[in-house]
Amino acid sequence: MAKKGEDKEPELAPIIIKKIQAGHGGAHGGAWKIALADMMTAMMAFFLLMWLLGATNESQRKSIADYFKPTPKSIVDLAKGSGSNGVFGGRSMLDDQGLPNAAMQTSIFDTATPPRMGADGQDTADGGSNDGEAGQGGKNAEGDASKQGADKPKTEAEKAAEAAAKRAAEEKNFAEVEEKIKEALAANPELAGLEGNLKITRDKDGLHIDLVDQPDFSMFNLGTAKLLPRAETLLKAVAKAVAKVPNKVAVRGHTDSFGFSDPKSGNNWTLSANRAETTRALLESSAVSSDRFARIEGVADSDPAVPGNPYDARNRRISVTLMTDAPAAAP
Repeated sequence: MAKKGEDKEPELAPIIIKKIQAGHGGAHGGAWKIALADMMTAMMAFFLLMWLLGATNESQRKSIADYFKPTPKSIVDLAKGSGSNGVFGGRSMLDDQGLPNAAMQTSIFDTATPPRMGADGQDTADGGSNDGEAGQGGKNAEGDASKQGADKPKTEAEKAAEAAAKRAAEEKNFAEVEEKIKEALAANPELAGLEGNLKITRDKDGLHIDLVDQPDFSMFNLGTAKLLPRAETLLKAVAKAVAKVPNKVAVRGHTDSFGFSDPKSGNNWTLSANRAETTRALLESSAVSSDRFARIEGVADSDPAVPGNPYDARNRRISVTLMTDAPAAAP
């Protein structure tokens, strides 16, 4: 306590102590992360779109735009997008400018059929203009008539005329083959004197070219299927002539009635078949296509050329037949 007359002690200012409790300043959440992700996705899509637009031409961009246009589900939906203000709004539903989809989309043509336009540009779908219908009907009638004509069965006279023409063409080919073989015989000195070994005949089966043995000439070595040199030259001349026509070819081997001294070593059946195969191989190697051969066979001595003498040398022969492809003439 201060004494009287002494100065008073200054009063001390009150000290205020604030205790701030530790804690979070407020909830911040993660919404900003989602917003940032959305923005980045949108930016990526935008730049991808700009890249696509820059990498495509006008036609491709139009196709892409048409692809994303909605397709109408019904004629009612189509009508909603047509006209300047809906149905009866001043523009036809079939106007390509009034359709919600591009005219190139098939869904539009499935929904509505476009009108047929006449030469004057007028719609011919209604009954008012039937010229287009008549013209279309005329074309359809002509098409149906031509189709019926194509499907119409041929008459007997037409069949006969066609068969006769085919036979005439084939006869001409056969005559040319025969002429070429004769020319080859005359032109090749190596074949001189072999005219008697070649016999050419025609019948209903085709053109037969027989290469025949003579007492002084054989096509093959005795008892074998090995062609002799002059016979090979003659057969090559035949092959060149036969190669010029398209007919199928049959080859048949024949023998005389002389048998093998040792039956175990072979017989006339295998010998005739082997000689036919040797002939086929030489024909094929001389320009006759392999797919033209229809039959290769050996008949031994069952079909002799000289029936009265089965041991005659002329029974040994090779027959090359150009098989006819034309129908037989009517009796």
